Amino acid sequence: MDDRAPRHPIPALLVALLLALPLVTDGAHAKDSAPAPARSGLALASAAAAAWSADAVLVYVENDEALSDAGASPRWSYLFYSAAQDRARVWSVRGDRIVVAENLDMRFDAPPVAAGWIDSGTAIAAAERGAGAEFRNTQHGAHLETMLLMRGAFSEGDPDATTWTMVYRAPGVPSLFVVVSATDGKVQRTWRG
Repeated sequence: MDDRAPRHPIPALLVALLLALPLVTDGAHAKDSAPAPARSGLALASAAAAAWSADAVLVYVENDEALSDAGASPRWSYLFYSAAQDRARVWSVRGDRIVVAENLDMRFDAPPVAAGWIDSGTAIAAAERGAGAEFRNTQHGAHLETMLLMRGAFSEGDPDATTWTMVYRAPGVPSLFVVVSATDGKVQRTWRG
C-alpha cells in the first residue's frame, strides 16, 4: 500500500462537484428499494439523458446512499454532460424511479467514462482483496462510504483512464482511497488522506 499523498491534489472541480450533487430529498425515501449495483439505474438515467440532449454522455457515477459490502446501494447518481447545451445534468435513480433530476449549477465539461466499465461489485471486490479489507479489519468502525466512477481524476499512470475510486472512512484516522481501473479491475493506487 502506498501511504504517500497523491502527487496531484484532488482537483478543485471534483471537490465542488461532490458538494454540488443533490442531497437526499424527502420524497426519495418514500419507497424503499433494495441495494443494487451501479449499473442498475444506468438504462433509466441514460434514457432520460438522451431525452434531455441527444449528445449527452455519461461523465460521473456515485452512490447516493450507504453501500453494502458487495458495492450495492439503494440509490445511485448519474451525471451526464451535453456539449450542445454546454451543461451537465444529474439523475439520481432509486429502484426503478428517478428521484432527482437537475442541472448542475457549475461548469463541468468532463470527458465521458469508458464504455463497458466494470460494475461496482467487481470494483469493490478488487479493492477488498488488499487495502480495503485490511483497513476495515484494523480500524474500528471502518466502512466503505463512497464509490465514484469518472475519467482522469485519480489515475496517475494514465490521466485518460476511467476509474472507480473507493473512499473508506473510520473515526479518528485519515480516510483510505483505493483507485481501481474500471476497464480491467486492477488496483492502480492507494493513499491515506
